[in-house]
Amino acid sequence: MKSDKTKKPQSLKLNRRSFIAGAGAAGVVAATPLFFTKNARAASWPERPITAVVMYGAGGGTDTIIRTITAEMARIAGWEINVINKPGAVGGVATRFMLNKPEDGYWWLGAANYNKFVRIMGHSESKAWEDWQYFQAANSLASWSVRADSPYKTFEDVIAAAKANPGKISISTSGTGGLWQELALIVSEAAGVQLKYVPYKGGKKATLAGLQGEVDIAGGGVHEHVELLKAGKLRNLQQTGPSDIVIDGVGTLRSVGNMLPILKPLLPLSGIYNLALRRNTPLDILEKIQPVFAEAVKSEKFQGILKSKHFQEDIRFGKDADRRAAQVESVTAKTFWNTKDQIGKKVKSPDQLGLPDPDSFDKWWPPQNYKPRMG
Repeated sequence: MKSDKTKKPQSLKLNRRSFIAGAGAAGVVAATPLFFTKNARAASWPERPITAVVMYGAGGGTDTIIRTITAEMARIAGWEINVINKPGAVGGVATRFMLNKPEDGYWWLGAANYNKFVRIMGHSESKAWEDWQYFQAANSLASWSVRADSPYKTFEDVIAAAKANPGKISISTSGTGGLWQELALIVSEAAGVQLKYVPYKGGKKATLAGLQGEVDIAGGGVHEHVELLKAGKLRNLQQTGPSDIVIDGVGTLRSVGNMLPILKPLLPLSGIYNLALRRNTPLDILEKIQPVFAEAVKSEKFQGILKSKHFQEDIRFGKDADRRAAQVESVTAKTFWNTKDQIGKKVKSPDQLGLPDPDSFDKWWPPQNYKPRMG
């Protein structure tokens, strides 16, 4: 890891007379060491547009969150921030793209879930708490919904059908080995059933697949289903919050914990939305971004998005974000390893990844050689 400390200039031999007289630039150099260099860099950055690269497709939850928060950051700080989408390989395409960009603060990763799937699925060796500095904004809840004309009226109906027809009832996901497949796996394992997982590029396309009848169940997030629920085109079967949710014009979205009490200790099962920069980005630039990010999360517009989409605010920075990144990856690694036959692709074991069992995480963290960059 590169050091943030700039090499100090050689000491200058100044006598009292030359110092008092301000003997040109020499006196200034002697009186303005690293502090001036760092603050001058932070003051001048950014000098050109910033690009945020969203790891999932346009229109989904990650895209909505990243576009809203970067627009608010641009408004607050006067920065120019462009947003592009590079979906694929559950974040692997965007991750590899970003790893080839300079660590200068001008390239941001619009991430979800601390990019935890990329390493587990073998798309990259990048470790969240070693290679990235994360800024967490909010969480989202998973949802199972069906078309209004579906024969499955309730969660219990679809579970009964899945037990009678193992591996035949299909559910859309935002990508093989992605968040919505992970949370569907956790629910189906708790229910004792096996589903057929059909991957799409992003949550929006996964939702449309359910609406168009390509799959039996539309997997995704509450935020991706809510407008279609209000329109009466989809009917919700369950959501992964700790309690029921009442939505005007829709009614009650039942918590999966009410049907599967074994899951109650794990709730909420949720997505996590982050911005990430390469970890060796100059520290003064990271520290300049943090308060702007926090103000953007608290902005009226962003809070409106949280309310309308039923997201939950959850701000984390620095060491707290590093710890959370490792923790969620340990949970996913165990889940995918235990259900690797249903993932359909080779996954790495927790041992291969050097991750502990989630029950042992508190004893394991922080891992050997961990070095925080921010408080």
